[in-house]
Amino acid sequence: MLTPQINLLVIRTNQLKALAEFYELLDMKFDYHRHGNGPYHYAAEMNGFTFEIYPLLKSQMEVDKSIRLGFIVDNLEKVIAKLEKHNIKIIKAPSKTEWGFQAIIKDIDGRKIELTQR
Repeated sequence: MLTPQINLLVIRTNQLKALAEFYELLDMKFDYHRHGNGPYHYAAEMNGFTFEIYPLLKSQMEVDKSIRLGFIVDNLEKVIAKLEKHNIKIIKAPSKTEWGFQAIIKDIDGRKIELTQR
């Protein structure tokens, strides 16, 4: 029996374009589109995984900051240097951990993101 594999993650924001531009700093490539009558949103496809940024629902008053994301990058120190040039909040500088060479940053909505070197 095969184990499940995640293939979609949707996060919501009240600053669509700015958040997509933030994640583009991690070398994600987004398309801006909509499905039928649904809302316009950004979508990036990576190795069979789709990462989407949607607007907040009408019932949502604020962004869910409890979501913690993790991405594997090729050169962590180079990525961190790029993020620092754009004044992105680095919570934990790159260091060796039990999960590998890793840093923790925050996106512009306040979600924590673990970056681990491949």
